[in-house]
Amino acid sequence: MSADLHCHSKISDGSAAVDELVLLAKHKGIDTISVTDHDTFSGSEKASFFGKQFGVRVIKGAEISCIDNSRKRKVHLLCYMPSRPERIASVMRATNRNRKQAMTTAVQKVLRAYPIPYDMILRRSAGSVCIYKQHIMQALMDAGYTDEMFGDLFRKLFDSRFGIAKTKFDYPDVFEALRLVKESGGVSVLAHPNVYDSYDVMYEMIEKGLDGIEVNYPRAKETDEKMLGEICDRYGLIKTGGTDFHGRNTTNVNPIGTCTTEDEEVEKIIRLSKSRE
Repeated sequence: MSADLHCHSKISDGSAAVDELVLLAKHKGIDTISVTDHDTFSGSEKASFFGKQFGVRVIKGAEISCIDNSRKRKVHLLCYMPSRPERIASVMRATNRNRKQAMTTAVQKVLRAYPIPYDMILRRSAGSVCIYKQHIMQALMDAGYTDEMFGDLFRKLFDSRFGIAKTKFDYPDVFEALRLVKESGGVSVLAHPNVYDSYDVMYEMIEKGLDGIEVNYPRAKETDEKMLGEICDRYGLIKTGGTDFHGRNTTNVNPIGTCTTEDEEVEKIIRLSKSRE
């Protein structure tokens, strides 16, 4: 048995359709997955339908974009199996509204510099809750402006300091999101602490009721995994693993099932969620 609890589909910024993602898991021998699209449960809900068809168990989930206000750093929080998802869904909808506004402005700046039809971007974002940078880059690649997604052109457009189409919008406070996940009956897991240097806020989140940490992750070093595993043991937290699968839409390409969660940890998520219904 194996479980990949961090996967993204075309519903947000992944390159694979939801049914393809489920089938990829089945062909790879992955018994359980969670489609954790950014700030929406839509991908996970669709995956449940295909999971029943193809014999793959789907754990409902989403990845919530947050901000650690005291340190001004992004934090990603995974929410699994909420019995009252409406408690957290309103916050995610607000994030997507902000994201849409920011990306509308970004697209206008891109089109002024690189005259392509706006429809090319819309086609590549079809089915997603929002236009993402990956959709813009796909259109620019197909228009012949670049042959790579995350190369010089991406940095020229979206570098956080100098990008001509850089984006900025508000995220919910991480502690507010953590509280709402608990109110929703969901299980909270801090995603990839090493990516946004979330180690300091991690201890504060543990004090406020964090349920687990993503320990097994493609970009985590062996020393990171060892340290995070020890922290989970010390505080009685759930240890999860996930590939953060995006298909080709990522700087670190990995097939589904690259990083997985142990069966007993999956069962802990299920038991904890049921206790909060």
